[in-house]
Amino acid sequence: MSSAKPSSPHRSIAERKGPLLTPRVVEGPLLNAGSDFLHLDIGQAPRGGRAAWLADRLRRAIAERVVPVGARLPATRVLAADLGVSRGVVVEAYQRLMEEGQVAGRGRAGTVVVAAPIPAPARSPDTGPRPPSAGVGRGATGAATRTADPADLFPSAPGPDIFDALRTAPARIDLTPGVPDLAAFPRAAWLRAERAVLGRLAAPDLGYGDPCGTPILRRAVAGWLARNRGIGADPAEVIITNGVSQALGLLAQALAAGGVTALGVEDPGSLGVRQHLDNWRLETVPIPVDAAGLRVDELAARNLPAVMLTPAHQFPTGVVLDGARRRQLASWARAGGLVIEDDYDAEHRYDRPPVPALRATLPEQVCYAGSVSKLLAPALRIGWLLVPRRYRDAVVAAKRNADLGNAVLPQLVLAELITSGALERHLRLLRRRHVQRRDAMIAALGRHLPGATVHGAAAGLHLTVTLAGEVTDTELAAAALARGVKVQPLSWHCRRPYPPGLVLGYAANTPSLIAEGIELLATG
Repeated sequence: MSSAKPSSPHRSIAERKGPLLTPRVVEGPLLNAGSDFLHLDIGQAPRGGRAAWLADRLRRAIAERVVPVGARLPATRVLAADLGVSRGVVVEAYQRLMEEGQVAGRGRAGTVVVAAPIPAPARSPDTGPRPPSAGVGRGATGAATRTADPADLFPSAPGPDIFDALRTAPARIDLTPGVPDLAAFPRAAWLRAERAVLGRLAAPDLGYGDPCGTPILRRAVAGWLARNRGIGADPAEVIITNGVSQALGLLAQALAAGGVTALGVEDPGSLGVRQHLDNWRLETVPIPVDAAGLRVDELAARNLPAVMLTPAHQFPTGVVLDGARRRQLASWARAGGLVIEDDYDAEHRYDRPPVPALRATLPEQVCYAGSVSKLLAPALRIGWLLVPRRYRDAVVAAKRNADLGNAVLPQLVLAELITSGALERHLRLLRRRHVQRRDAMIAALGRHLPGATVHGAAAGLHLTVTLAGEVTDTELAAAALARGVKVQPLSWHCRRPYPPGLVLGYAANTPSLIAEGIELLATG
């Protein structure tokens, strides 16, 4: 066994000596195993907690870039032999990192580091945990950058760049909503689908196409919506967009051309959606939401021409638009109102039967928008839009002028995933994982925040908790970030008086990290 120390990630391959230059290295440097690897001393591990101890040491090494992204971890048998533990201890430690999305098994290539988390705040024996504002964070390049004061990230009146700032703020545990389980992205299925698509792709397919999207994906989406959302749509009606955000921008332009300058939005309701509509110079009028969903009587009293809502799983409260409200809304729409239906995470349901889309029964009164951002990944930027016939020409013209259509290859690969059944299988996998993570969050809230009220547990990727007493949720969110936990204050999404609270995403973290995050959130 070589006694050489692990190679520095900053040295070039040409500078490295010995076994590190063997031709079998396909995923970056092969790190030496055994007691020299990270100077691991199994004697430091607590009795009965060796796997957790080993996972923690590996996690720290990855976060600090001692073990760089692309590096292979030692084989489980080799590391177990050198540490003098059973192979099961090492396998369990590696499995924990796989569930967190930091390493991945690559068959004969071994276990490879694929992502590095934000390093945990430094600890001092005198002061305990140090908040991010007192230290520095490191980007992917390793360059040090001073972090912002957490209080600066949680103003009571957030600006248009608030989500960009919050997204890049360092935090060891990210419990913000809207983040799907990116570690579960079906890489193998995507690669198979991509190979199949490229194998049969004709040269003309690589040219400019229909700005509404490739016919293959439009057919696949029409089938997906029919099976999963009860929507009967001709593929020719489907417009492929760069996510729901672009769909809203296209609709805003079409509505403005038709003289619509204001529309109702849910309150509480998505701050991000409201900011996007404001950007397109549409006045957004808050309509209250209660336990049955949008107050349609309040909408009718405002004499507005249109409304945007999330009827299947309201953001952020999680309520479902009930039957009576649906009938009221249908009557309002048939009298001349337009409904914009954001079906943002309707597929993610656990403890209740599916709720049909409004578009299924009101095709000429409902503009329907959806995407794969919460099902696969936001980075794909693929969504779809269905509009009543009277708006179609204006929306298509806006799409053509925006970008001439989405990139073709991702469209074809997604169509292959849908038609092959791979996307359905992925959704079933996600539901099982999400239930475990949701249950872990509810249990942790019960232990550490017993006075909180939990909303929206039956579906979606987040929970909303409302808090009793004199609490300022922006201050609570800032204090949580100082302890390394990122959340969103509920007040950001409210324009009328509403109880303080937090919006907590659970899809992107393992049950153990969720439990730790809630415990840290409740501290102080």
